[in-house]
Amino acid sequence: MTTPAQPTALRAAVAVLEADEWLAREQAHADRADALTAAHRERRLRGEAHPIEDFLFTYYSYSHGLLRRWHPGAGVELADAAGSPRAEWRWYAPGAASGSLVVDHAAMRREKGAMLGVVERILRRTAARPAQFGCFGLHEWAMVYRQGEHRHPVPLRLGQAGTDDVVEAHDIRCTHFDAFRFFTPDAVPRNRFAPTRETQPELEQPGCLHANMDVYKWAVKLGPLAPGEVLLDAFELARDIRHLDMQASPYDMAPWGGEAVRIETPEGKAEYVRRHRGFAERANALRARLLDALPTA
Repeated sequence: MTTPAQPTALRAAVAVLEADEWLAREQAHADRADALTAAHRERRLRGEAHPIEDFLFTYYSYSHGLLRRWHPGAGVELADAAGSPRAEWRWYAPGAASGSLVVDHAAMRREKGAMLGVVERILRRTAARPAQFGCFGLHEWAMVYRQGEHRHPVPLRLGQAGTDDVVEAHDIRCTHFDAFRFFTPDAVPRNRFAPTRETQPELEQPGCLHANMDVYKWAVKLGPLAPGEVLLDAFELARDIRHLDMQASPYDMAPWGGEAVRIETPEGKAEYVRRHRGFAERANALRARLLDALPTA
């Protein structure tokens, strides 16, 4: 008698986690997500804004609940999971063993193949390019250049005229479309590049703070294909980068613990590049982990 062929998702499962192991990892993940978001959730209850860290929950509009949801990644079978709430989650299917579950990556690729292809292409191409560290965070300065009203209700530490002078004294080299699209009209022609959404895979490079923050976004978009530990590592990286982004900005972030990195000075530029290099290394390591987690079939 011929045994029916198993679905691709089942045949691809190469590792089995017993229930005690995956339940422990699931709980550890939820606890870590709770700790990472505790301060934000407490501020929200008080109606208190934080112009540095709120960005992680407004621009990246992903909920605390999403961060708490642990996935093992593709190719991992969860023993005795069929009776858990996970059985109702999207993109899970019965595994090879009775009562087990596995991420149905084949079904996800059938429905989300175009999006997954874009994410994979951006991750792979960005990681392969040499990092450029000469932007000095001037994208934030270009967003307020010659502008009376600003995106953040926070004073400019050099004032408007001093801020404009810094922009005019530098070569603006922003390669990231989602930063460039917020440039003021007078700042747009000062940029060396004219990035668009269509050219994003060709321009992203690992020396860009925002491209490295976006590793978190790509991990979210990969859904259950991204192991939960990678997702939270990417969130932590985005949080750390956001602090440098605002410290190097023209805004006075001292009331929120953001001691200025004065990129208008040689000392500030050196500090920015030193920290920037560390973030690029962390981001490329995360890109590699995400690419490793993507099944090829």
